[in-house]
Amino acid sequence: MNPQAAQNYLRTRVLTATPEQLQMMLYDGAIRFADAGRTAILKKDWEGTFLNLSRAQKIITELTSGLKHDVTPDLCGKLAALYNYIYRKLVDASLNHTVESVDEALKLLRYQRDTWALLMEKLGKQKAGDAARKLDIPAPNMKMEAMLSVQG
Repeated sequence: MNPQAAQNYLRTRVLTATPEQLQMMLYDGAIRFADAGRTAILKKDWEGTFLNLSRAQKIITELTSGLKHDVTPDLCGKLAALYNYIYRKLVDASLNHTVESVDEALKLLRYQRDTWALLMEKLGKQKAGDAARKLDIPAPNMKMEAMLSVQG
């Protein structure tokens, strides 16, 4: 795929995404850039290290700025502290070229991403159930999902 087509695809994907999907895209991007920064450290590519870890840091800043402290102050405070810790680990990795710092940041980012994926799945099932009740059809359940898995 040429770079312009990839850019257009990403732009369309971002513009049509739900807020939940955008959050997932931010986690995916932070993980991708942090992982690329880790690889650059191992190759002793200091420019690549800086560029990739800086991109990951910018995404962490975006995650932090997207917190809505007025809605859930306790949760947002904890997430802000976690994002601050991840950000500092990425800065440390960039300045000192330490793989261990990137690994710590990646571990936390992957955990957050997995947690978010579970929440999105649960939210999707809840929305499907709500829609089913409005249409007066049975809500999805484990038995239905098992049947779909076997048939698919």
